[in-house]
Amino acid sequence: MSTYKAPLADMRFVLFDVLGAEAQFQRLGYTDATRDVLDAVLEEGARFNETVLAPLNAIGDQIGCSHDKATGAVTTPPGFKQAYTQFVEGGWSGLTAEIKFGGQGLPHAAGVPLKEMIDAANLAWGNFPLLSHGATEALLHHGEEWQQEVFLKPLVEGRWTGTMCLTEPHCGTDLGLLKTKAEPQADGSYSISGTKIFITAGEHDLTDNIIHLVLARLPDAPAGSKGISLFIVPKIKVARDGSIGEANAVRCGSLEHKMGIHGSATCVMNFDGAQGYLIGQPHKGLMAMFTMMNTARLAVGLQGLGLSDRALQNALRYSRDRLQMRALSGAKFPELPADPIIVHPDVRRMLLTCKALVEGGRVMGYAAALQVDIAHASGDEKERAEADALIGFMTPIVKACLTEWGVECTYHALQCFGGHGYIAEHGMEQLARDARITTLYEGTTGIQALDLLGRKVMQLQGAGLRVMLEKIERFCADNEGNAAIAEFIGPLRAKAGEWQQLTMAVGKRAAANPDEVGAAAYDYLMYSGYLSLAYWWARSVAASEASSQSARFKTGKRETARFYFARLLPRSQAHAIAIGASVETLTGLDAEAFDV
Repeated sequence: MSTYKAPLADMRFVLFDVLGAEAQFQRLGYTDATRDVLDAVLEEGARFNETVLAPLNAIGDQIGCSHDKATGAVTTPPGFKQAYTQFVEGGWSGLTAEIKFGGQGLPHAAGVPLKEMIDAANLAWGNFPLLSHGATEALLHHGEEWQQEVFLKPLVEGRWTGTMCLTEPHCGTDLGLLKTKAEPQADGSYSISGTKIFITAGEHDLTDNIIHLVLARLPDAPAGSKGISLFIVPKIKVARDGSIGEANAVRCGSLEHKMGIHGSATCVMNFDGAQGYLIGQPHKGLMAMFTMMNTARLAVGLQGLGLSDRALQNALRYSRDRLQMRALSGAKFPELPADPIIVHPDVRRMLLTCKALVEGGRVMGYAAALQVDIAHASGDEKERAEADALIGFMTPIVKACLTEWGVECTYHALQCFGGHGYIAEHGMEQLARDARITTLYEGTTGIQALDLLGRKVMQLQGAGLRVMLEKIERFCADNEGNAAIAEFIGPLRAKAGEWQQLTMAVGKRAAANPDEVGAAAYDYLMYSGYLSLAYWWARSVAASEASSQSARFKTGKRETARFYFARLLPRSQAHAIAIGASVETLTGLDAEAFDV
């Protein structure tokens, strides 16, 4: 069975040494977010995840959720409900929510380590409270005052959970095709009818009520995505004064049978004239839903990170214990009958790949979260605008790359176990199965790629990219004479220049043929991820050398960065070459010629 221990030392290093989070939080007005408070959050979060959630991970996978066809009720795996009760009693559901709605008012970035721990400890369980945060954000930014008063407080307190209902059987990413209807009622509410699929935590037994945020069409809606509105549809009816009514006409029709996250309820939800309330403006629902989607995309990126870290922890432990052959250069542990497999170069390659992607990815994910706080709370308008642009640019990179690397890291970790990795009792195959979904939900990697290159770069004229390139250049200039990281500055600066040139080249080709964007998008996304990680690894080494960390810690950061620059960053060159390839290399084969 796999185990989990929260990597508190590295989490603290990222927050306080690399990002300077405590000073940033104080500067932004989060006066309660002191080092003592943040340390307490980390310690208690680690205890909860290590002792409560992690032991339920295998149980959730083996038993899964069950669905009662007669009533539509869903029962979660043993222990899930009790764990949720402890989660709520501990105040974790409202950690970063506004105080006036019952939250603790800590900055968004302060909650990110907890989210990573939850995902590593028990990803399936973590999906139940996941979208409550997104629903809270949508209500906070787009809800009427009475909606905030009635729905936000129970969501923040964790008494209710939220969902995001977009996808329908006939439409996935192309939401302009959705058919769910919303009919105005005399009392100002709406009657919602339609079927939604792939709804995470659409039904469960953890809370008394579930608040669905549902995309639907009003009778006068224009065709396409410009005719979509957003509605609040509770499982149990809630009046405008907050009083609770009867069961609403919404029901779970079935549970999806999945290759992973068996402990998470992925539901087909049927709305049959359910009572709902319009949130935001008519026909502007997609804008309001994107508030949830962007939050959820960053959160899913952390899922990839959490799974990668748990996989690495277990692979490292196994590689230190498992005896197999002797090192090619001679016995390293002559007192043993064979050497531990960690002495073999290829095992080192896999472990270092995971370590480089996990620790670098942690900085990248936490840094994006800090920009959310800056965009929200900075008193400097220019700083807020730059942070907002950077969030938009980094969101698809964080979501796609951390989840793609999650698949890679769980694969490498399983490989370290050899045949034992394929056996369920070691827990590695579960991590590999669970990781696969993270690249799919909240937008596939291809969708993130199109969002990055098509919208964030081309349509928005590279606003976020410019901010990122300026940060890289400023860092390189500030560290010109820093001998500790001199070996990283030249390659980083050269790659940043190449990043800009590739962007301009794609833009020029796309002006003549828009399909060039789709052709280059995936490779552009991955290139951007590897370049971003190079920046954060250079920043990490600089922060490590300037810190009071131990010599062992500093050596670990420096040698891992060297591995990254020598063996992983070169992957960007293959992506650069692919970006330069003509769209004809993809369109030359006629659709019918794909037949085999």
